[in-house]
Amino acid sequence: MANQINRRNWIKSSALMAGGVTFFSNAVSGLLAKPVSNSASKFVQKSFTLSEEELMASAPPMMGAMKARLLANENPFGPSAKAKKAIEAAMDTSYQYPFMYYGQLIDKIAAFEGVNKDQIMLDAGSSPLLLAAALHFSKNGASIVTADPSYDDLPKKAKEAGAKIIHVPLTTDYKLDLDAMEKSIDSSTTLVYICNPNNPTATVLDTAKLKAFCERVSKKIPIFIDEAYIDYLPNPQAVTMMDAVKKGQNVIVARTFSKLYGFAGLRIGYIVAQPEMLKTLSKYTQGSMSVSATTLQAAIASYQDREFLDDALAKTKASKQFLYDTLKKEGYDYIPSSTNFVMFQLKMDGQKFVGEMMKRSVGVRFWKFNDKDWCRVSIGRMDEMQAFADAFKQLS
Repeated sequence: MANQINRRNWIKSSALMAGGVTFFSNAVSGLLAKPVSNSASKFVQKSFTLSEEELMASAPPMMGAMKARLLANENPFGPSAKAKKAIEAAMDTSYQYPFMYYGQLIDKIAAFEGVNKDQIMLDAGSSPLLLAAALHFSKNGASIVTADPSYDDLPKKAKEAGAKIIHVPLTTDYKLDLDAMEKSIDSSTTLVYICNPNNPTATVLDTAKLKAFCERVSKKIPIFIDEAYIDYLPNPQAVTMMDAVKKGQNVIVARTFSKLYGFAGLRIGYIVAQPEMLKTLSKYTQGSMSVSATTLQAAIASYQDREFLDDALAKTKASKQFLYDTLKKEGYDYIPSSTNFVMFQLKMDGQKFVGEMMKRSVGVRFWKFNDKDWCRVSIGRMDEMQAFADAFKQLS
């Protein structure tokens, strides 16, 4: 049943992407000057609980014509020129199964991270890998420990599959509370899920503390570390939990090309874990056969392309500083961000705020935690940040 649900979501997502060009037409953009439609209102309501993947799959047509699409933590500066060139070159032979390219990308990842090739598994983004873990670790009514709020894709799918989800509140500085998460583990716990840096708060854990947590806890329970946003940190190699895998610990590290690499629509990600764990999780996913030849070659061409990555980081930093300055000028506090999104506390109802911003052609997300309403703004191009600022000033 879970696979059927995932397939339906994929079909909806594909349909949305297929119509993307039409959505961006000038004719559709005129709709956004009108009051929010019923479909848009329902979309705003659902944004309270849906993941990025589910949210965009349910988006009304007018979403494609926004002045500022700041609700899905995408990188508007990518993919790189090398990736685009590789995609174009790959078209002539894309009628062939891309078997030869799997190994090339895995070789690159293994060499850079210092792990063995049999410790890496590719898939079409990290979402199918999160689903695989959700299905496996939810069997027999097991419990999974996660933070609250945090990225809810794996926990939500596990709950749909019958697992009990233990949500552990964040610390006072909006970071995952590792001590409380460890205390929440009991005889029914099969997995601890950690998103670091965390989504939606954009905070990052102390590396030494997380390493100690992994070494200690992984002896009892597998730990899934979602590092989707780690490339936005100054030195990802110093923060990653890849060393835990190298040391033989029962840790799964997930990575994606969807963020800094700008591959959200191209779909490729991977996990690094012990070979036996990969064999177990491979039973729940199509693995490399789900990744297209064009995407694989684009990933090979752009992996660790420092010129592009550093440029995207610099542009992200500039846009983020502009957002910080805008919030400060309007008298709003924010959580300092280690990623490509920023969270700040609202002074009005979150659902109403998102709806009013949408009327002004700006898409953002909202959360409710600690009995307060919060807004999460993805970092976009400077013109998108200006569109946010113009709309925000009308409401602040």
